[in-house]
Amino acid sequence: MRVVEHFYSLQGEGTRIGVPTYFIRVAGCSLRCAWCDTKFSLDPGGGEEMSLDRIMRLIGGCGDVCLTGGEPLEQADSIDLLRMLAEAGKTVVLETNGAADVSAVPDDPHIIISMDIKCPSSGMQDRMLLSNLDRLGGKDQLKFVIADRRDLDYAEAFLAEHAVGANAIFSPVGGTGLREIADEVVARRLGVRVLPQLHKLIWGDRKGVRPGGPPPDDGEARRSPRRAPRPPGRRSSRRGVR
Repeated sequence: MRVVEHFYSLQGEGTRIGVPTYFIRVAGCSLRCAWCDTKFSLDPGGGEEMSLDRIMRLIGGCGDVCLTGGEPLEQADSIDLLRMLAEAGKTVVLETNGAADVSAVPDDPHIIISMDIKCPSSGMQDRMLLSNLDRLGGKDQLKFVIADRRDLDYAEAFLAEHAVGANAIFSPVGGTGLREIADEVVARRLGVRVLPQLHKLIWGDRKGVRPGGPPPDDGEARRSPRRAPRPPGRRSSRRGVR
C-alpha cells in the first residue's frame, strides 16, 4: 500500500469528531475536486510503499483508525487492511469519495463508511456512484461539502430524492465557516448534522497534525482523559441563538 502520511491526532470530521485517532493517508485519487485540500495525495505513485503488517505495527494499541486519502479504495489491498483492522477490534473510519465502489468493504460493525456526495462546486457531482447508497447503514455517514447556496440546494434536493440510511453531514468548504450553513439548516428544518473540521479550528490548515507524540498503548487508551480546568472569565449569557 502506498502511504503519503501517517500520524496520530484527533478525528476532525464526522460522527467520531474529537476522538483520538491514528490516520493512514494513502496515495492516489481519480477525482479532481476544485476545492480539494489534500492535493498532495492525488498522485498514485506518491508516498512510500508499506506492507500491511508495518501499518498495523504503526497503529499499535490505538483503538481508532481513519483510512483516508487520496482514495483508499483505489488501493488494491485496502480491503485486506480494513479486514485486519476490524479483526483486531479497531474502530475504523473509511473515508471514500463517492465515486469508488464500496461493495467489497466488509460488512462489519467496526467499519464506518464515510462517503462523500460531491456538490456542484466540486465539479465532480456527475461522478457519484449512486448504487453505493444501498450499502450505507445507521453507523455510516454521508458527507456534503458546501461552498455556496447552490451546493446547499443541491444537497437538500439529493436527500429528498434518495433514501439515505446513513448520518447526513453538511460541512463548509475550508472546514470552519459554519454560520451560513447552520442558519440555513435550521431555517429549512433539515435533518442533518452541521459539523466543522475540528483540526482546522484547533491547529489551522496544516498537514498531518501531530500534537502529542506516539499513540497510547492499550492501557493508556482505556483511561478517561483528565477534565480540562474551566478557563477564567464569565460564561456567555446568550440564550436561544437564532
